[in-house]
Amino acid sequence: MVTYIGLLSFTEKGVQTIKQTTQRAAAAKEVGKRLGVNMKDIYWTLGQHDIVCVLEADDEQSLTAFELAIAQQGNVRSQTLRAFSAAEMEKILAKLP
Repeated sequence: MVTYIGLLSFTEKGVQTIKQTTQRAAAAKEVGKRLGVNMKDIYWTLGQHDIVCVLEADDEQSLTAFELAIAQQGNVRSQTLRAFSAAEMEKILAKLP
């Protein structure tokens, strides 16, 4: 599984229906399961982004399908970052001259 960090911000539509945000997150988790994406953790945050989540996906295609499915709903805009564990980073660093 590949790990990603999702940074999400509410759209105007998402803010107008803010009381359903936790239900939408639960529904997104189910969509993820069907598409090969595990929403491992989700946090509502203060600051530049409204939600931060840790995602695990089998591959980039699965993650992209998930991101597009969520985007279609129009409640959030997202930015996704590839994340590396310490063990993965050690392997990367071992390749350096």
